[in-house]
Amino acid sequence: MMYNNNLAGNSQFSILNSQLKEQESELQILRQKIFRTGTLRLALVLLVIALAYVLWSNTAATVSVLSAGLLAFLFLLKYHDRLYQKKNYAETKLRYLLDELNGLDYDFSAFDGAGHKTDVKHRFAADLDIFGDNSLFQSVNRTVTSFGTNTLAETFLSPFENKEQILKQQQAIKELNDKYELTLHYTIKGMLTGKDKLDTKNFSASFSQISSFHKSGFWNLCVYIVPVMYLAMTVLVMMDIVASVYFGALWAATFILSLIPSKKVQHISELFEKKTDVLRKYATLFRIIEDENFASAELNELKSPLKSSGDTASKAIGRLKYYYDCLGLAFSYPILFFFNPVLMWNVKYAVKIEKWIDEHGKQIESWFSALAKFDALASLAIFAHNHPDYVYPTVAEQYTFEAKALGHPLLHRDKCVKNDVDISKRPFFMVVTGANMAGKSTYLRTVGVNHVLACVGAPVCAAEMTVFPSKLVTNLRTADSLNNNESYFFAELKRLKMIIDRLQSGETLLIILDEILKGTNSIDKQKGSLALIKQLITLNSNGIIATHDLVLGVLEKEFPDNVKNYRFEAEINDDNLIFSYKIQEGIAQNMNATFLMQKMGIATDAE
Repeated sequence: MMYNNNLAGNSQFSILNSQLKEQESELQILRQKIFRTGTLRLALVLLVIALAYVLWSNTAATVSVLSAGLLAFLFLLKYHDRLYQKKNYAETKLRYLLDELNGLDYDFSAFDGAGHKTDVKHRFAADLDIFGDNSLFQSVNRTVTSFGTNTLAETFLSPFENKEQILKQQQAIKELNDKYELTLHYTIKGMLTGKDKLDTKNFSASFSQISSFHKSGFWNLCVYIVPVMYLAMTVLVMMDIVASVYFGALWAATFILSLIPSKKVQHISELFEKKTDVLRKYATLFRIIEDENFASAELNELKSPLKSSGDTASKAIGRLKYYYDCLGLAFSYPILFFFNPVLMWNVKYAVKIEKWIDEHGKQIESWFSALAKFDALASLAIFAHNHPDYVYPTVAEQYTFEAKALGHPLLHRDKCVKNDVDISKRPFFMVVTGANMAGKSTYLRTVGVNHVLACVGAPVCAAEMTVFPSKLVTNLRTADSLNNNESYFFAELKRLKMIIDRLQSGETLLIILDEILKGTNSIDKQKGSLALIKQLITLNSNGIIATHDLVLGVLEKEFPDNVKNYRFEAEINDDNLIFSYKIQEGIAQNMNATFLMQKMGIATDAE
């Protein structure tokens, strides 16, 4: 099989391609073993039938052959089942590796982009295409649980604003990156489990909806007294002290007693049928985390709730599943007529389930919270693994945003032109001018996206980077609102007012704006833009402003320590537009709107 030859020169491609070939080979071997095992079972059945026919006159020999054949058949059946599980795992892993390989070629369609998380009112998510198809989130997201997806999404919506938090997150991601086989195994197991839309808070709260057998002294006493009564009665009957008819009377009395709580027991059984299945579904993922030794503080903190009270979450869940299975037997006829009256089976396991809830019910939410956090960290670690050329930024104590060779992670590696950014003092603004399509908007999004990655603890697309964890606020694509009878211009004013209010409340912001006041005429736009930038400087803020309005370039003369002009140029060579996409100092010299309109036949030549 050929895999994306366009990536043949990429080292990560070589690693994935090698893993794919190994997985295909393993899968082929498993399929052959399954076929041979199935054939062997059929041959065994035919052989046993033939031997039994030949030895039919010899009862002992026939029974021996049938018994040995049955044992051998059961062994092969169990072995066949294990092979099928391995095959399913191998097929899932192969599919996942193929998806990752496509991801290296910027096809992330196999992964969830969480488009429903897009909110145009958010301070940067919509502007930077954080969610949706072909988004940053889709390129990162490898979560295998719905609540893990939500946790990762919330991390992107509200990146860390504390240096210690970012460094702890970095260490956890680095450790999981080094434990790639662990994160890979976790991901494959999670894919086999299947993703559902579990509301963990409501699910955890629902465990309080139980009866109160375990708080009833009478029923607790019955669980112990009734079996003792049967034991005593058996001894008395065997010693001929009492007639055996009393044994029947005892059974009748305890049978009636066991029927009294039937409705409550049935309620517990129905209530926990799905809940137990849900917990068991995630037990494997809990166990993967529990069994691993971690060095980073973040991973040990999230692992801690899974191993509290001298027990582990997976073992506790296994015990609950056992109790539930035993309780389910209480409604089958053999158990109903023997174990229920003799051992108070139904009450015994109802009590055990309720005691389990008392002991672990309040821990369930913390279990799922830990799993959600690990799920999110595993995704970020896989992102780091897939981008070994990315770097972890240095987190500064004071405001700065500096980067060398900064690129957009969603731009193809062969076409991505990387640029520097330097906002190393406060207040300070970069004013970026340039022609249409020259790279201004891409540059703004590149800065914004990498700032988000840095503040969630992930590596960034840069040669080096230093960042202060300030809040990011953007205004790149303000939209009007018909529902709110809101014009484009008014929507933009509201956005800018939000920025001013945040600054006045003392928040430290990185502000990224593209074409201030796009919804008004050029004279108002110039006056308003100049006034806004002066106010932003007065409020001790930082950021980047892209504009076609070259008049804003005068601000560098008025505020030489706080404003610096940068530009993206377009050159017209042999009637063709040429873009370097490299940022330079100064004000743009060449504009291209008229040229493009002429080329497309929209406008005729004009002086």
